[in-house]
Amino acid sequence: MPEPTTAYQPGTPCWVDLAAPDQQAAIDFYSQVFGWTGEIGPPETGGYAVCLLNGKPVAGIMAAMAMGGQPPPPTVWTTYLASRDADADAQAVSDAGGTVLMPVMEVMTLGRMCIAGDPTGAVFGIWQAVDFPGAGIVNEPGALIWNELNTTDPSAVSAFYKAALGIESAPMEGADNYYALKVNDRPVGGMQPMSEQMPPDTPSHWLAYFAVTDTDETVEKVTAAGGAALQQPFDMMAGRMAVVTDPQGATFAVINPKPMNQG
Repeated sequence: MPEPTTAYQPGTPCWVDLAAPDQQAAIDFYSQVFGWTGEIGPPETGGYAVCLLNGKPVAGIMAAMAMGGQPPPPTVWTTYLASRDADADAQAVSDAGGTVLMPVMEVMTLGRMCIAGDPTGAVFGIWQAVDFPGAGIVNEPGALIWNELNTTDPSAVSAFYKAALGIESAPMEGADNYYALKVNDRPVGGMQPMSEQMPPDTPSHWLAYFAVTDTDETVEKVTAAGGAALQQPFDMMAGRMAVVTDPQGATFAVINPKPMNQG
């Protein structure tokens, strides 16, 4: 799981954001579902909205705009992995067989970032914090709790993330064909082969999970607000979860987690 601290260890998911064709509609939807507050930001930030939960930054929502002759970004949630040196990590991504899709850039005094793809095409961000460490609240209802890599080639991407970003992977005890992604031997995310339940043309991708107190009730909120359920609520080892989309097509998961055994 992400770390509920001000400093994230390199390789740990530290932030998620969404590019949406209708930014205000996306803000309204997630406010309705999760209780976030947010507003379109000033022009100098490209209008980027930092959404808050209990007064702390929880996720970003931006307008999906075409830049530099490129098509607008897809309507997806992007997982950002913490970095000590974004330039070095971007080079390591390329050296390990990944692709830098958007080169390293400065985000005012907040940090440095780039967007990359792993060898199977799953897209992720790299975030080197300066003034902004990332999510200020995690593992609580309405906040990010898990980030999962769904991939067409687990063995290839295991080698890639270890070589490029120092993220280890190991089979997760009690879960068939599921792997824990670890930083300093601590699980920070998951990885699994692409599910047969996904549409056949679904590309490899990172999936963001948000914690909720009632999965069934949250799915009702999602559908009432114009979204849809891809996987209806079901019970699994970590809790009761569902996979849903927002009205503009961005996919995410919600989970009411089982209490963790303290030991």
